[in-house]
Order: sequence, then structure tokens, then C-alpha cells
Amino acid sequence: MRPGSRGLQRIAALVFAAVTIPVVACGEGLKTVDYDIQLDTVCSGFDGAKCWVHPRAGTIPGESPIVVMTMQKLLLSGSDVFYALNEMRTDDLGRTWTGPVEHGDTLGRRKEDDGIVACVCDFTPKWHAKTGTLLGTGHVARYKGDHLAKDYDRQTTYSWYDPEARTWMPWRTVDMPDDPKFYSSGAGSTQRVDLPNGDILLPFYFRPKGSRISSSAVMRCRFDGETLRYIEHGDEMSVDVPRGLGEPSLAAFNGRYYLTLRNDEKGYVTSGADGVHFAPPRPWTFDDGEELGSYNTQQHWVTHPDALFLVYTRRDPKYDHVFRHRAPLRIAQVDPEHLCVVRSTERELVPERGARLGNFAVTKVNERETWVTVAEWMQPVGCEKYGS
Repeated sequence: MRPGSRGLQRIAALVFAAVTIPVVACGEGLKTVDYDIQLDTVCSGFDGAKCWVHPRAGTIPGESPIVVMTMQKLLLSGSDVFYALNEMRTDDLGRTWTGPVEHGDTLGRRKEDDGIVACVCDFTPKWHAKTGTLLGTGHVARYKGDHLAKDYDRQTTYSWYDPEARTWMPWRTVDMPDDPKFYSSGAGSTQRVDLPNGDILLPFYFRPKGSRISSSAVMRCRFDGETLRYIEHGDEMSVDVPRGLGEPSLAAFNGRYYLTLRNDEKGYVTSGADGVHFAPPRPWTFDDGEELGSYNTQQHWVTHPDALFLVYTRRDPKYDHVFRHRAPLRIAQVDPEHLCVVRSTERELVPERGARLGNFAVTKVNERETWVTVAEWMQPVGCEKYGS
């Protein structure tokens, strides 16, 4: 990597104010929460062959929280060809960072039979309070040469962090029920919810061999500090639209659970009472009934005691030059009763500079501050001409 202004790793920090302002336009009693946005660059550089992607952070709580951010390099001449996970770390709330440090021995590629190489990717760290562990989850990609292997099997992966040694444990996979529908299953790029008893509600998506239609569900898992075990999973949700529903993200708010899901044509949303059973998903809309326009990429949640927010990208003719309209990143408040985005609250979170910003993550740092981490994904060739 050579220093420069291109290929930025960005953090948008949301600092919430204590006041709330009543809104009557969408949902009786809905309040909007005021907040400030601070945009910081953690590192930059671009060598024209690879770029950093998937920067996702987890917070180790304490008087001075430790934030550990994992990320990995992407081969620009391929499609979703990833390499070992790296780590950056801050012990002073982002004023200074160490790294990137590659964890090739524990979070790197592994050789398998028939020339296949396995790589953990789409990894998201999150603090697990019951065991006092920073636990990361993701899934496996498999390659033959510099290409994704044909119709390869996939599993949910996990690893945990030793903050004293600054190391991650060798990645493992979750044992799933012996059912052909789980041939390709994983929890890549999802947001989980940890329950007070330590159980983990982990969204995942899956499909049988030979199918291109994914279903999504939430699995209840148990983690003992070393092994992540599948206990059960809830409703299986899909739509008969190319590739079905994937990359689900879960949030808990005011005693209810909310799930947002990716689809090739539009984003979907649903809610439920227990975190594993949900109403049939429906397309995301604004409060005026117009479709949100988020498609073929992730959406994630920001939760606050007084409000629920969605972070997303969406269609906008102003940004037709951006791959799948994956920039800018936007944030808006959600009406949890009507499952819609309040249009008047939409704000730009991370600006557009040509590169896509669709693969991002949300990290609660403390009670007042939440970080959204994202990298400029430098595909297709030439996106840098817009400033990325």
C-alpha cells in the first residue's frame, strides 16, 4: 500500500444527544433523536491491484474501551477473492490506531483437497458479555486459483480475540444439522443479538447444492468461551426473486426484534417477538409509501434507547455512476410500528467518491457513541476518477 488519498477506510461516528423531538408525521408518539456525525479516516492507500474491504469493529468494554477492527484485502482482478484477515486496534477511542496486522496463521487461508483454498471472510466481531469475549462470526469462501470454486459448500465461521496477546484463535466452523438445505450456509456480513443469558441470536442464510435461491433465518447459538454451538433456528424466509433473501441483520429494540434482509431487487424487513419467529418479510418503504430503493446490498441497524435507525444505500439518479448505487451511505430513523423509514430524517453518513460503500458494519462503542465502519471498494476499474 502506498500512502495517498485513495482507497480510504472511513469511520462515521454518531454521537447522540440526550434530547428527543416529537414527530407526528409517521406513527403516533414517534420521536426523532438528535445526533452529530463525525467522519474520520483510519488509513488510506491504493496499489491498483488489491484494496482493503470489510472493515468491521468490535468493542471490548471498560473504563477505556478497546476497539478492534478486522479487515481483509480483495483482489481487484477477481470477484470476491479475499485474503487473510488483518486487525487494527485503538485503545483511545480512535485518536490513534495500530496496524494493520495480518493474522495469517489463525485467520488466513487454508489449503484443502483438490487444489481448493478456504478463506474466512465477511467477518464481524462483537463483545459477548456472558463469557467476556470478543467473538467474531462470518463464513467461508472457497477458491480454485483466483476464482470462486464452482458451487462450493459454505459454513459459518467464528474466532475469538485475546486482547493481552493481541491474537485471534484459529478460525472454526459451526456444526449444523445434517440437512442438504444447509449445504451452503453462513453468517457473513450479519448483525447478531446477544441475550442476557448469553445465548446468541445469529442471522444466517443458506441454500441447497445447485440452487441459487437463498433463505434466511436466525439461529440460536450457545458460546462457552471456546465453541459456538447451534441450538435451533426459527422461521425460514425467502422470496421467489433472483437469489432469494440473504445477509440478514438483527436488532433488538423496545422488547421486539427487527430483521432487515438483502435481495437482488429490493431490501426487505420484518419483525417478531422472540428473535427467531417473524412475520412474512415485506419490501422496505419510506413513510410516504414509496419504496426505499435499497437493492442488492446490505442494510444494518443502529440502535439507541429512544430510536431505531437503518443505515443503507439506495437508488438515486445522481449516483448512477456508482456500482449498484452503493454510495453514499445514508442513515434514517425507522418507524418500528409501521416498519418504514422516515424520509424527513434521512442524512448522508459517508459521502460518495466513486467507489462503492456497500460492505460496512455498525459498532456500539459506548452508550453515547456508535461507529459505522466502511472502506472504499475500488471496483470497477476507474472508480477512482471520481475521487476515491
